Amino acid sequence: MALPMWYQINQYARFLIQSTNQHGLHSPFVYQLVTQCFYNKKRHLAYKAIKNYRNELKRNHLELEITDLGAGSKVLRSNKRKVSQILKHNSASLKRSKLLFRISEYFKSNAILELGTSLGVATQALSLGNPNAKITTVEGCPNIANFTQENFYKQELKNIRLITDNFDHAIDQFEDKTFDLIYLDGNHQKAPTIAYFESLLTHTHNDTVFVLDDIYWSKGMTEAWHIIKAHPKVTVTIDTFFCGFVFFRKEQEKEDFIIRV
Repeated sequence: MALPMWYQINQYARFLIQSTNQHGLHSPFVYQLVTQCFYNKKRHLAYKAIKNYRNELKRNHLELEITDLGAGSKVLRSNKRKVSQILKHNSASLKRSKLLFRISEYFKSNAILELGTSLGVATQALSLGNPNAKITTVEGCPNIANFTQENFYKQELKNIRLITDNFDHAIDQFEDKTFDLIYLDGNHQKAPTIAYFESLLTHTHNDTVFVLDDIYWSKGMTEAWHIIKAHPKVTVTIDTFFCGFVFFRKEQEKEDFIIRV
């Protein structure tokens, strides 16, 4: 997703200075996650399906009328956008999709929630990571949701339930349901991001993995990330620049990591 160039360059330069790799990680939990998941070099068969879906979307020039409930695109101003444009500016990159696949596979997450389906690029990766998982994904734009749902059917991704709704209303319907993995990729504004995080806390457990996308998308998103890191229920966070990982493991010492992926 597009970032203001000056802000991205500045923040990424700081990230490179502060970040590390697996060396010097004193937390066994984080060390194992980084070495066995983040840095996993195996050529998974699912990567071909992930890449093929992206290529299919790249070639799709169907124009969709967009209902944007979040911060919107910093590049595309029209409410009519081609599928190929949405992929380029509003979907997870191939590298990030592969990482989400590995996260889903590594943690064997059975109950997954995604806020911000878009074209289902990340959803597909999460689904392939654990075909036995039950995935709930929420998309606010009806036209995008209909298009993406058809693609889930075509790929026979039968473990995905797509809800067309705004995030607030969808979260209210979850009642006492808990999730093993929550991927927040929508809205991209400071106040709503914090509000969604706090609303979803009641749907987490000790081993829930919470992933926030585009934490350096704007100054407001970075401020939201720092507020979330400081939350008393949060014990471990990992900043990979494009994504922020949040853990609630009570057995862990409170610590923040900045890791190059």
